[in-house]
Amino acid sequence: LTKMQPSGRHYVVVRPLFSEDSFAEQHERINRTRKTLRHHLKDYFTCDTNRAKNAARSLLPIIGWIKNYNIKEWLLGDIVSGISTGLVAVLQGLAFSLLASLPPGYGLYTAFFPAIIYFFLGTSRHLSVGAFPILSLMVGAVVTRLVPDGGPPANITGFEGLSMEQQRVLVASSVTFVMGAFQLIMGMLQVGFIVMYLSETLVSGFTTAAAVHILVSQLRFVLGLDFPGVNGPLAIVYTLENVFSDITNTNVADLVTSIVIMALVLIVKEINDRFKSKLPVPIPIEVIVTVIACGVSYAFNFEKRFNVVVVGEMVDGYESPIAPNLEVIKESAVEAFPMAIVGFAVAFSVAKVYSVKHDYTIDGNQELLAFGVSNMFGASFRSFAASTALSRTAIQESTGGKTQIAGVLSAMMVLIVIVAVGFLLEPLPRSVLGALVIVNLKGMLMQFRELPFLWKNDRTDFVTWVVTFVASLFLGLDLGLAVGLGAELFTVVCRTQFPRCSLLANITGTDIYRDRKDYNSIYEPEGVKIFKIPSPIFFANIDFFRDKLVGFSPLKVLKKRNKALRKIRKMLRNGELEISDVQDNNSMEGLDQPIDFSGIPIQVNWNTELPANISVPPVNIHSLVLDFSAVSFLDISALKGLKATLKEFLRIEVDVYIVSCDVYIMEKLHQCSFFDDEIKTSIFYPTLHDAMLHILEKHPDHGELEKVFTVICKLSRL
Repeated sequence: LTKMQPSGRHYVVVRPLFSEDSFAEQHERINRTRKTLRHHLKDYFTCDTNRAKNAARSLLPIIGWIKNYNIKEWLLGDIVSGISTGLVAVLQGLAFSLLASLPPGYGLYTAFFPAIIYFFLGTSRHLSVGAFPILSLMVGAVVTRLVPDGGPPANITGFEGLSMEQQRVLVASSVTFVMGAFQLIMGMLQVGFIVMYLSETLVSGFTTAAAVHILVSQLRFVLGLDFPGVNGPLAIVYTLENVFSDITNTNVADLVTSIVIMALVLIVKEINDRFKSKLPVPIPIEVIVTVIACGVSYAFNFEKRFNVVVVGEMVDGYESPIAPNLEVIKESAVEAFPMAIVGFAVAFSVAKVYSVKHDYTIDGNQELLAFGVSNMFGASFRSFAASTALSRTAIQESTGGKTQIAGVLSAMMVLIVIVAVGFLLEPLPRSVLGALVIVNLKGMLMQFRELPFLWKNDRTDFVTWVVTFVASLFLGLDLGLAVGLGAELFTVVCRTQFPRCSLLANITGTDIYRDRKDYNSIYEPEGVKIFKIPSPIFFANIDFFRDKLVGFSPLKVLKKRNKALRKIRKMLRNGELEISDVQDNNSMEGLDQPIDFSGIPIQVNWNTELPANISVPPVNIHSLVLDFSAVSFLDISALKGLKATLKEFLRIEVDVYIVSCDVYIMEKLHQCSFFDDEIKTSIFYPTLHDAMLHILEKHPDHGELEKVFTVICKLSRL
């Protein structure tokens, strides 16, 4: 009879004491038929009308939201958002082109082509697709490696007859194409979950290092210095060395212009943040200072009077498509893969924030497909790697954008600049673009503030952050990401291989068990140890658990006892020992096989005084309880190790009980022949309290607190 009776803030449960065996007898389990891999494959490749419709909606998410588009409520917001975002996209496209070591105009292609494709394939309604500073810097590393500023380009077929600018554009578009191909393949293989392996801590350390890289790379534009770009490990050190060795040649006009613009932009951005609830639209300070800088530069002829480097000739319309260069793909494939991961991870993280805020869903695999196709298509028209910029997406959402209609209108603004008014930006000093890039790094650089919090609350995450940051800073972003991921996985392995184990005790008067070190009012029956295993058990940590269990090795005790038995038997044969005529209860001499003592009438109490020159370590427990409530899986190596350990304890007369074991782990134990004549299913109990009541019934504890258990034990028999 099972009965639950609520009583105010108390509850009373009356039920039988269950082991797993008795529970299975009284409560029959439904045997469900699970699908095999063959069934899953059959279902995956079976097509019908509904699946075809769902596949179409999945591959073209625009079908789902465009039919529900609310023109009256959403169109005006999308128009305002599209115009505002488009102006920023133009400036960021020009600025981030410098990071990619390309002429500024090609950043406009990146702000146009990928955004058009994402409009049809993307699942986020607020993401502003285009150039992203970290990706631009990673593209720039490949570009300057294959086509350096000072020195001959790499020996690549297809470079013949091309200017340095054209060679760099070919390299950027080729590496972008292979990056998009990686994203497309991952999307087709349904591995969107891969972003889960990039923790927030790792991404924070990586993006902070990237921000420092970007800051240092823009110093030559802000200071008006002329030295070749550097790539590869320690590139940041060599770049700083070039800056300081050439700092006496600083162009004062560039420096003053940059300082004024950075100060103005920072002040107005702070105003936008403080009064965002009162401002209908954030003040477009980047657009304002760019227009002013263009006008002043043109009016006072900065290029000739002050030797200022300006944007120069802009792209005029669109150029014919180009095919990616296979040799460049071979040279850059290793660097393109981390670019694909970073681009998707950043975009997916930002998209997830706004999808939660506005209550709609995004699909990670479809996002991979969308960005893969967007980058491959854009690369064919000379754009470079596209993802999203946090600031640009924030503008698209905060100015009233509801759908990707705003993204298309933003692309149309870029189109107007490309085909009509781009020439107006030609007098713009490049130092202005460098200043705008640096100002937009504020958010990423401020991530340094996370370090004290991580140090205080999670040293492991702190180590991951620092390792990722340092590796990315000095080894380059691609190698740094790999090192950071390795450090992160190493910390995960350490946490599962060396988890925080604990001995539990009963909280007096309850059926609750907690770490014995954390409470004063506890009950620990004599001779009972309750060991909590707080992680999966697998090949790497089974030995750790065996060493941690009770502080001694049952195998060593077993060997000592068997050695003592041999001595006792020898003393009996020599007449050196007199014993009472009682039956022998010790059945083990070897480690694996029981020994037949039918002819030796002895009974040994191993915890009492033994004959002279016989020493056996005492065992002060009679029951060991293993709490498996946090064990999510058990591999074959761990299963064999666990079985050997249980046998060792049983052979030194210590009863072992396993509680709260997952049903599917139990199934695996049955399938793998875990149970035999020594290890029986009767040692498994559904709850820790059931096992403790059984132990107290078998080994009565006459302490004062045992009265509580006696009452509970009586109730359980009702």
